[in-house]
Amino acid sequence: MKQHHHWQGLGAADRGASVAMGNFDGVHLGHQSVIDLARRADAPLGVVTFEPHPRQVFAPDAPPFRLMNAEARANRLARLGVIQLYELPFDRALAALTPADFVQRVLAEGLGVRHVVVGADFCFGKGRAGRAEDLAALGRAAGIEVTIAPLIKAEGAEISSTAIRTALAEGRPRDAHAMMGHWHRIDGEVLHGEKRGRDLGYPTANMSVAGLHLPKLGVYAVKVDVLTGPHRGAYHGAASLGVRPMFGQNLPNLETHLFDFKGDLYGEHLSVGFVDYLRPELKFDGLPALIAQMEADCARARTILAAL
Repeated sequence: MKQHHHWQGLGAADRGASVAMGNFDGVHLGHQSVIDLARRADAPLGVVTFEPHPRQVFAPDAPPFRLMNAEARANRLARLGVIQLYELPFDRALAALTPADFVQRVLAEGLGVRHVVVGADFCFGKGRAGRAEDLAALGRAAGIEVTIAPLIKAEGAEISSTAIRTALAEGRPRDAHAMMGHWHRIDGEVLHGEKRGRDLGYPTANMSVAGLHLPKLGVYAVKVDVLTGPHRGAYHGAASLGVRPMFGQNLPNLETHLFDFKGDLYGEHLSVGFVDYLRPELKFDGLPALIAQMEADCARARTILAAL
């Protein structure tokens, strides 16, 4: 997959795509239905999205809401067969474009797209004044075919990023999976930590969760993809998402123990998929109790993951 972080000066090989357009936070089944409608035999499959998310520009002090960072979204889109990913740099200048200017200057002249698919609830342009129907009319005038995808439902309810956030916040990753079509994942670089897990016999890969809407804090059974480096591959594990009350920490992070793994992962990129919530964070009366609980957590996670 080729990624673009601008919409001007693209070469001929990067133009002429059939694209799905939206924020695609979570890349859930509704988003995937939009992407599927953009698949054509006569044009490369593309996605037009925005980075940072518009809400981060207009409400920078709001609580974190994103299900995915840009890396996780790109990784998921690549798995869906997207060839061209256009991450438009979203700022107030882009937001100030009228719907007509956005279609003409960005989609037609800038990206040179042939076909655009959006969800029925898509809004765009200054003040979010443009609707999907407006995009269809403006697209026709600019020589761009536009398809409006209907909203899809799961068990009678519309699939939405909001419903997925709720499921994750309540410790229901399997319900989130039913709406997403894949495990909710946190992707990122493995950072140096305080190496307590290694000293306890359970080494962990530490990752930042800054800027993300967090699932319920606690311990999870997880599926892990090591995306880079000599240990690339798929693993099972147990992960702790939280503030480590045993050690007086207060900044959330993700610590993942990979089963039956030996090697150095510092600086590599991981994708950690949340499968089952095992328990909340606890503060133990000493290290022996903590180690015993970690052993029990790992045993339970192995059983759960072996049954998938």
